[in-house]
Amino acid sequence: MKRHLNTGLLQAISFALILFCAMPATARNWLFKNGKSDYRIVLDRQASPSEKKAAEELQMYIKQISGAELPITDDATSKGRRIFVGFGSAVADITGAQKPEADDEGFTYRTVGKDLLIYGGAQRGSMYGVFSFLEDELGVKWLTPKCTVVPSMQKYALPRLDRSEKPALALRYDGHFAVEREPVWSAHNKENMKWNPTQNDYGNIEAYWNAHTMGQLLPAREFFEKHPEYFSLRDGKRIPNGQLCLSNPEVLEICKTRLADVMRKNPLFRIYSLSQNDNFSFCQCPECTAIAEQYGGQSGLMVWFVNQVADAVRDEFPDKFVGTFAYQYTRQPPKGIVPRNNVVIRLCSIECCFAHPLTAGCPQNQAFMNDMERWAEIAPHLFIWDYIVDYAQYISPWPNFQVLGPNIEAFRKNKAIGIYEEAQYQSNGAEFEEMKAWVTTKLLWNPLLDTDSLVQVFIDGYYGKAAPMVMDYYRLCQSLVKPDLHFGIYIRENHPIYSDEFVEKAFALLDNALQTAEDEETKNRVERVRMQPLYLYCKRNREKCKQDGNWDELVRLMRKYNARPEETLPLEDFIKKF
Repeated sequence: MKRHLNTGLLQAISFALILFCAMPATARNWLFKNGKSDYRIVLDRQASPSEKKAAEELQMYIKQISGAELPITDDATSKGRRIFVGFGSAVADITGAQKPEADDEGFTYRTVGKDLLIYGGAQRGSMYGVFSFLEDELGVKWLTPKCTVVPSMQKYALPRLDRSEKPALALRYDGHFAVEREPVWSAHNKENMKWNPTQNDYGNIEAYWNAHTMGQLLPAREFFEKHPEYFSLRDGKRIPNGQLCLSNPEVLEICKTRLADVMRKNPLFRIYSLSQNDNFSFCQCPECTAIAEQYGGQSGLMVWFVNQVADAVRDEFPDKFVGTFAYQYTRQPPKGIVPRNNVVIRLCSIECCFAHPLTAGCPQNQAFMNDMERWAEIAPHLFIWDYIVDYAQYISPWPNFQVLGPNIEAFRKNKAIGIYEEAQYQSNGAEFEEMKAWVTTKLLWNPLLDTDSLVQVFIDGYYGKAAPMVMDYYRLCQSLVKPDLHFGIYIRENHPIYSDEFVEKAFALLDNALQTAEDEETKNRVERVRMQPLYLYCKRNREKCKQDGNWDELVRLMRKYNARPEETLPLEDFIKKF
């Protein structure tokens, strides 16, 4: 038997359903809607410079996105909807949490009722929280120093948020020339170290003073004529262009005095290098040889020497570090001696294969992995000097994106406090330089992010309508990597990974991308990518390229974009030599 509901009851149920469905829309916590907002940004009266800058940028970007301008106030008791930037007394009361240390770069952003709280360490943590909120929730992307993607939105309702992050590494440094002198770009992308320190409103830039410094602290031009005994004994002769004689007590005293003087004159650096010159000519005198044999090799002699200098400067500079290389002939860890607590071991991956991740079982990487693991057991601080370009041909395709994240994670797991990703440091024009710099900074913060997804975000935001063809070219480059093919940082155009078929396919994709680019700036960006196969073609076809016009085109583009082709030759010297 059918049952019939009372008409009045049906109407009541329908009305209740309408109210229920309408409630989420009317109760939504609109950050902005139709160019207006009820929110204000609240700064503590003791806010740091970077927190103030972050609040200003939060205000600026929300206005660019929506047209709504949120006022900034230091009145934490103000009623209504609030965005708190920084950990002040009001945030402490709301959260019950303890104030983060000033240098804590981790951050939290979370909603509590209708309020949004963004806080972390005062130096950079709160600022990174604001920039992450803008990027991950509102879609702002700081791709290059000259290209920021800012979406346009009519409305945005704050969802329930509770996100906390901290960096994988304390010190993070990408070495591309294109972003080297761009501290604001660095701050937006959570990079906190460069070659030189910078004091600014974005929490400052850390730095590691110099490299290969023993020849700078004790130069041959100053000392060799009167004191040849300060320098390496090689095959029975003292030489001025090798290393120092580290067993000589006068050499030790000079290095103590001069490094301390450097530290006084350059107080903004975090780590100060006391490191071998860039050659293999270590001292073979009986005294140096005996110390090296006592401590398991040349690295033992180096640690023995550097430890004594670190002891000499510790009291005057208790918050600073002395750094030295584990590089080439000093890469293997010593025995019977460990670095002091204020010594940083700067381990270099120069001999590695960069086609395959360090942890993938590549036979060419096993020795380095063994050395890194042993250093991690004895060194209080490891700092990695890694390499992410081909120094023999900066412009040519060099498909190493697949190793960036896994290698950084391997370094992190082996107690690295920082990484310098050395790239094309001399001029513009390196292979995918803008994209690699952006992706690398993301992975230095979190190496578990998916690299291909980061690449997709960059290409979509940077290459406009040409993006699909550029993405196809990127995938074509990555397809060159094979399990049985290896490459280091000095490969050339005749390496087995390259083929005429690859060059032909690359030209087809990028010629199409050029035709699709919608404006002059996008065409310029695609042109810089097209230089990669163009350079490879010319190097593989030296006579033919001069006849078919490709050499002239390459020269035009290299000059237009100030693209240095290789580490050892400036552009015009390369052109003459070719």
